[in-house]
Amino acid sequence: MSDNNPKIMIVDDEQPIRKLLRVGLVAENFTIIEARNGKDADEIIREEKPDLVILDLGLPDTSGQILLKAWRDENINVPVIVLSSRTDEQGIVQALEAGADDYITKPFGMRELAARLRVALRHRLAQQGESPIFRTGDLSVDLVRRVVKVGAEQIKLTPKEYDIIRVLAQYSGRVLTHNQLLREVWGDVNDVQYLRVYVRQIRKKLGDNAEEPRFILTETGVGYRMAEKS
Repeated sequence: MSDNNPKIMIVDDEQPIRKLLRVGLVAENFTIIEARNGKDADEIIREEKPDLVILDLGLPDTSGQILLKAWRDENINVPVIVLSSRTDEQGIVQALEAGADDYITKPFGMRELAARLRVALRHRLAQQGESPIFRTGDLSVDLVRRVVKVGAEQIKLTPKEYDIIRVLAQYSGRVLTHNQLLREVWGDVNDVQYLRVYVRQIRKKLGDNAEEPRFILTETGVGYRMAEKS
């Protein structure tokens, strides 16, 4: 992958959306490939090997979730950012759980989209060489010693609270659904309210205001994301 001009495949059947994305992302120094349906996208991803895919869920010949699941089942692990509407929370959750790295809702801001693309690209590159200490703002998480600090103050967390912080830190900048977090931390628990109680306790200990969070960000109706690594 070129550090300066990553190759992005846009999969969307609406020509005006593809044009908007192409113009905006070329200005942000991305190289663009376009696909208007799932069949074209499946061919292009194998032949062109893009660095990242922007995937609309509502394609004319298949659903984005089916296409994404097929790629992940074949170990095609290119980062995928779902493009969807805010009213389709269930579709977003299904796509994330099928292997999407993030999602953007329509309408969207080009700067936010470009920033999300760069986060997903950086996260994928860093997975094999992840630093043992995660930092965002004045929060640090030592993933080896299991020590969490805000500034110089060490924060006392229960084992489950730490596990939630650890998982979010390992996927910083990427949204994790409620079910993904529950499976990672508890395995067989599926009570979202249970998770919300723990996140509320963690935020209180970190001094993280839920209304204007610095560390653990809420994705309404979907899940949580840790602020990007700094």
